Amino acid sequence: MLTWYKDKKLGIFFSAAPCVKMRYPLPSMTTLEKKAITKYPFENKRLLDVKLCDYKKKKEYEFSIKENYCWDGASIPRLFWRDIGAKTDPKFLIPSLIHDVLCENHEYIDNDRYFSSCVFDSLLKVSRVNPVKRCLMKNTVDFYQRFCGWNDKDEKK
Repeated sequence: MLTWYKDKKLGIFFSAAPCVKMRYPLPSMTTLEKKAITKYPFENKRLLDVKLCDYKKKKEYEFSIKENYCWDGASIPRLFWRDIGAKTDPKFLIPSLIHDVLCENHEYIDNDRYFSSCVFDSLLKVSRVNPVKRCLMKNTVDFYQRFCGWNDKDEKK
């Protein structure tokens, strides 16, 4: 496994370097296909095995992200693009890929919302997103997940 990030709290490992591509609508596509590309412009181009280690809880989580998985990039409202960056910023692609998969599959990490936010933050750190933006993004994402019902205590019951 390729070590993507590791510290005393957590480790992030991939089977290979992620390969991401931007999807573009073509004139020959149907309206439905064009809408799908507009909504989810990014595509994972290879099967990616992921291993996440929570060293504090002494837990390991493993899952795969299928080839051709599509997602929307970082969900940053356009109003904040000037301060944080656009959702299409290359620095946000790998963090948003992993985070979106975790948000769609809470069971991959035993419904641990806060751990998913820490993974997101660590991936932003690897992408060299400055600490202020990273902190803002991590806390906003964590708050939004809580607001949308991903509450650790409720899901563990």
